[in-house]
Amino acid sequence: MKKTCPITAAERSYAVEKEKSGPVSEYYGEDTFNIRVMKNKLPGDTYNKIIDAIHENTILDLETANTVAHAMAKWAIEKGATHFAHWFQPMTGITAEKHDAFIDVTGASSVIERFSGKQLVQGEPDASSFPSGGIRATFEARGYTAWDMSSPAFIRRNGISTTLCIPTAFISFTGQALDKKTPLLRSNRAVSKSALNILKLLGSKDVRGVFATLGPEQEYFLIDADYYYKRPDLVMGGRAIVGAPPPKGQELEDQYFGSIKERVSSYMHDMEEELFKLGVPAKTRHNEVAPSQFELAPVFEEANLAVDHNQIVMDTMQQVAKKHRLACLLHEKPFAGINGSGKHLNWSLSDNKGNNLLNPGQTPEDNIHFLVFLIAVIRAVYKHADIIRASVGSYANDHRLGANEAPPAIISVFLGDQLTRILGDIEAGKVSKASDKEIINLGISSLPIVSKDSTDRNRTSPFAFTGNKFEFRAVGSAQSISFPATVLNTIVAESLDYLAEKIKGRCDKSGNVNQCVLTVIREELKDIKPVLFNGDNYTMEWEKEAAKRKLPNYKTTPVALKALITPKALDLFEKYKVLSHVELKSRYLIHIERYIKDLSIEAKCLQNICLSQILPAATSYQNRLSEAILGTREALGKSADLSAQLDLLKKLAALVNQVYATNQAIQTGVEKASAVHDEQKKAEMLCDRVKTKMNELRGYVDELEMLVDDELWPLPKFWEMLFIS
Repeated sequence: MKKTCPITAAERSYAVEKEKSGPVSEYYGEDTFNIRVMKNKLPGDTYNKIIDAIHENTILDLETANTVAHAMAKWAIEKGATHFAHWFQPMTGITAEKHDAFIDVTGASSVIERFSGKQLVQGEPDASSFPSGGIRATFEARGYTAWDMSSPAFIRRNGISTTLCIPTAFISFTGQALDKKTPLLRSNRAVSKSALNILKLLGSKDVRGVFATLGPEQEYFLIDADYYYKRPDLVMGGRAIVGAPPPKGQELEDQYFGSIKERVSSYMHDMEEELFKLGVPAKTRHNEVAPSQFELAPVFEEANLAVDHNQIVMDTMQQVAKKHRLACLLHEKPFAGINGSGKHLNWSLSDNKGNNLLNPGQTPEDNIHFLVFLIAVIRAVYKHADIIRASVGSYANDHRLGANEAPPAIISVFLGDQLTRILGDIEAGKVSKASDKEIINLGISSLPIVSKDSTDRNRTSPFAFTGNKFEFRAVGSAQSISFPATVLNTIVAESLDYLAEKIKGRCDKSGNVNQCVLTVIREELKDIKPVLFNGDNYTMEWEKEAAKRKLPNYKTTPVALKALITPKALDLFEKYKVLSHVELKSRYLIHIERYIKDLSIEAKCLQNICLSQILPAATSYQNRLSEAILGTREALGKSADLSAQLDLLKKLAALVNQVYATNQAIQTGVEKASAVHDEQKKAEMLCDRVKTKMNELRGYVDELEMLVDDELWPLPKFWEMLFIS
């Protein structure tokens, strides 16, 4: 008997067709303590001080902090907030918060609402139970949250509870980063410094700041909550670890950009309304390739804000889904046999005047800048492809990378035919012609001209240039984008500094900066061009070609993560003061431990499902079939032809035995791995032996699903879950 769904009465009675809000422009950002609100709520001198602090990265004095805290608390209390929380991003991959009431006891039976600058600027949550990778001992509990002024505080409502959330960094008692935000902020400073340095070398005098911009395209699945709660694998791991593909999946290609069903559209409307209130610029929504798969894409934002907003997006997606009796699945591969979900991370650099440095411009100066930054990114990917691959490593993402909807583990760069040809001509000293009328030139008669955005897209490439940005397609859908962005910022900063030194050395001999730049680019292209590939990344031919080019191909996370603790990586991140040796090693350990835990949880879940659900259902059907065979033979005698029934019974019996035996082998494998103390070896054992057996077991279970009476099968099937009505 299938279990009933534990959905609350409040969720069931949620009014989906509620009264529509007004125009988005009237309520956008209303639940954020943003620049506009601060300008209205703060005295002029206080407002100017905090704006200067945000832009100049300076520290607020206590008097100013007190004024900001008072105004922020008053604003939040007017919106119904009773508590405040320092909202931070520990190494769990999700966000964390500790709620404190605004009340301050003033007498035996009286309180007042109070919020000080000290409470705003710094908090002290218990740090002992968060992943630290050996930075802290379990008994060392002290950790600090520090207010991040560049990301606005916001209101979160959960049922009847309303809380003021203050984005913060999270550091240990000894000052080491325990979170994802701190390294990101450090990497933002590093790439800004390096970009400004090379821009000044190239003749830009009025650029005061450069910042990374991100646009994460979030993919997700929606299924009915009734089915979700009947699947222990989905509840505990976010993925259906058993389940035969449905007769119809995505073969007809009728889901992609198709008409959005009413129930899903209502969900999207409510979700986006919540996001708009929080100032999240959700721009595009559409059906994705797989049935019940969808995508939300935001407008580009400064990297730190984009990271915070993506965490809010994932949380909001799941919270709003409950109100519509849906479950939002962010796992990278929740259903075998159909496309999984990624989070295509669009990355670029912009200056304080709003110029995208990866966008060909209107002047020769702009285009020289474009070429320098383009080559810097390509070089960064070539030199540090192993670190980039490690930045997206996880047990869940390993199920997706290399599948037909995701890029392979080989990190390469797609530029498109025209831009590749132009770079080839630069390397060879030739002149090329533009392929359309809208051209930009480099101000030197012997140089080629470049056409604007004439590049097709390559959905198989893990790192594709798409006109004015790079699209990093290997990021997993459930993953925080913070670490991939931190890696991109850091490796590009290193390449910009490298190119600046080479250009400066050339310019000491020649006064023509543009000619020096082209000479350096020509030299670099000879080294870095192996990473350029415009073809189909899914083919075996490319895998063989990549091996000839000596490009790394780390297919599993345990192998890929070792790139984080190479001398090259340790020295790079320490040089740019993004992560110390200790901090980077800790992240390697945290990711390895997370891989082990995720795989182990799935293995245990699979064993429980097989022993308590699959085998009982299969043996029940086996007994029923046996009784039918005996009854038929008794009724019709020995002459009855029961060969088909007997073959089916034999097949059932064999599969039951295989499920049980493989299940035992998995348990033995997990126990052997658990006895190993070296975490790297433990992860590799689980990956190479246990994961292989889990895939084998799935095959037997899925075969049983096709044979056992549908009424006896204990789990909702893919065809039931994937077609929302």
